[in-house]
Amino acid sequence: MYRYHFKQRTPGEIDQSIAERLRDIRKRRGLSQARLSEKADVSLGSLKRFEQTGQISLLSLTKIAIALELSEELEALFENAPFLTIREVINGSDQ
Repeated sequence: MYRYHFKQRTPGEIDQSIAERLRDIRKRRGLSQARLSEKADVSLGSLKRFEQTGQISLLSLTKIAIALELSEELEALFENAPFLTIREVINGSDQ
């Protein structure tokens, strides 16, 4: 079950925002959906659905990031996640 803070966006809103950013990058780089689909080895239907709804598998998202030369940005996801509680700091020091 998800718990939302007052201004926190929903998972769907976050997904759609990511899709819009990647669509803008695709266009900026002069790639059609068909060309990116081929380059990323992701079906055109999956790419279109992603750009319209934000829904895509993690594997396909990774392929798209690689094709757009954004793999480092994807790999850095959650890399600098802040500690939220003192308990989390203590648990993190055990690793």
